[in-house]
Amino acid sequence: MPFIEARDGARLFYKDWGRGRPVVLIHGWPLDADMWEYQQPALTEAGFRTIAYDRRGFGRSDQTWAGYDYDTFADDLKAVLDGLDLQDVALVGFSMGGGEIARYMGRHGGARVTRAALISAVPPYLLKTADNPDGVDAAVFAGMIDGLKKNRPHFLANFAKTFFGAGVFSSPVSAELIQWTGNLAMLASPKATVDCVRAFGETDFRADMAAFRVPTLVVHGDADETVPFPVSGKAAAAAIPGARLAVYEGASHAVPFTHADRLNADLLDFLKG
Repeated sequence: MPFIEARDGARLFYKDWGRGRPVVLIHGWPLDADMWEYQQPALTEAGFRTIAYDRRGFGRSDQTWAGYDYDTFADDLKAVLDGLDLQDVALVGFSMGGGEIARYMGRHGGARVTRAALISAVPPYLLKTADNPDGVDAAVFAGMIDGLKKNRPHFLANFAKTFFGAGVFSSPVSAELIQWTGNLAMLASPKATVDCVRAFGETDFRADMAAFRVPTLVVHGDADETVPFPVSGKAAAAAIPGARLAVYEGASHAVPFTHADRLNADLLDFLKG
């Protein structure tokens, strides 16, 4: 299997498909690169070179004990871009993967990047504070961590219902797809799974937003109960000059699955723009 070595020696698994202008896909929590089941083939077939990698601690990448913070994640992304010597890159980040993009833009000046897409992404700042009163209460993240430590499979199974917007009598995706994503989630290190809740819940990306000096697409469902639209997608689009905002009416957090065809069309339109 192909790996890129990060600055601290951690090995990051990646999938590199096709030829053309590179698109790097950064997965969300608590999944891995396989979550791009519907996007990576479609973008590759449309003539792009697509690279999807597993964040450290998840999927097939090394399960380090430390390093689950956004400075390290941004450095890992840099290792992927530098290691494959990618130029004219489009970054596409889902959920916490949008944080990698924001911190990379701020920490590394957006080197090699010419486009960015934030899909149901966590920036600019999720946590409720005195200067971010519309954010998510810290007790929510504490409850997630407590649930993960007590019974990770049970917590993730319940989390999936909100993630996909599944109700008692209906669901926008099949039970088998939900089960499959649960299997992906359980491949991750328990330490990484817990530490990443702190990372995406507490990291303030507001200063990083000024570093977005490339065309940027923001996609978010207005019924997202995992990463609420007002404090994330709406705020991110407002903070990035010239950002294109696509609001998916009634959509939950999991738009790469629930709205795969629409998202693929929006991404291709943006990437070819």
